[in-house]
Amino acid sequence: MEALTTSNVTKRYTNHLALDQVSISIPQQTIFGLLGPNGAGKTTLIRIINQIINADSGDIFIFGEPLQEKHIGTIGYLPEERGLYKKLKVGEQLIYLAQLKGLSKKVATEKCKAWIRKFEITEWWNKKVEDLSKGMAQKVQFISTVMHEPKLIILDEPFSGFDPVNAQLITQEILELKAKGCTIIFSTHRMETVEDLCDHIALLDKSKKILEGSKKQVKETYRSNTYWVEHKGSFDLPKTKYELLEQQNLEDSFFKSAVRVIDDTSPNQLIRDLTLVTEVHSFFEKIPTMSEIFISLVKGGKNE
Repeated sequence: MEALTTSNVTKRYTNHLALDQVSISIPQQTIFGLLGPNGAGKTTLIRIINQIINADSGDIFIFGEPLQEKHIGTIGYLPEERGLYKKLKVGEQLIYLAQLKGLSKKVATEKCKAWIRKFEITEWWNKKVEDLSKGMAQKVQFISTVMHEPKLIILDEPFSGFDPVNAQLITQEILELKAKGCTIIFSTHRMETVEDLCDHIALLDKSKKILEGSKKQVKETYRSNTYWVEHKGSFDLPKTKYELLEQQNLEDSFFKSAVRVIDDTSPNQLIRDLTLVTEVHSFFEKIPTMSEIFISLVKGGKNE
């Protein structure tokens, strides 16, 4: 069973088509990257899943059931635009938000205090939100997102405002939540985060889904048959079989070169050909990064 599926979800605002028949499938207990440039439709889709707005057409299923009001408690949502009450104390705020998710005041208090202890911020319990730094407030908002133990967690730019130490802390919490059985939808512009955390991705552009799959499958699809070679001495290869894309002089007579195979030549044959013309020190395939794939699809116009 999938944690979430959307089928042909469409949403229009007056003269703007925000989502155009978007269908995605999110496996359970995975970290799913929802990617796309500004205005692609990511936030609109997230708001529809959270029942903040309604789709014009299409269907959404959560853990096999049509999306309903009762699923509000199943979802934890961290919006990009944070929304804490500045005049409330941290403890009061967390308890109040937990009660909105269906927890009793007693259970809410217990869970909130457990998270505050876990994050080692017990001294903040009686501080007003307006007295906290941006990073501190982000921690409080993250706690409010997960303290009711939702099965599906949606994080929209969760690392915004965090320094590297606290970003690592939140990363560890995300991985622990996944290990406990949670499914996490991750919307971010930070491709390095996608590389480190996401199992599956979907890429939206101009209101449409243009790519979906496991991170491994996506990278396999966009392999370019390019290899990095570290070697001593420059070289030439037959231009009918290979294209020398780049050659960097590392030091003295040592170089690093990018070679693209332009026919059906195997990597083993490339190594054999290289050993005839240079002294090979290392050889490995240049696998495209998620950032490179993102840029090639969105800016390269391959989705047209």
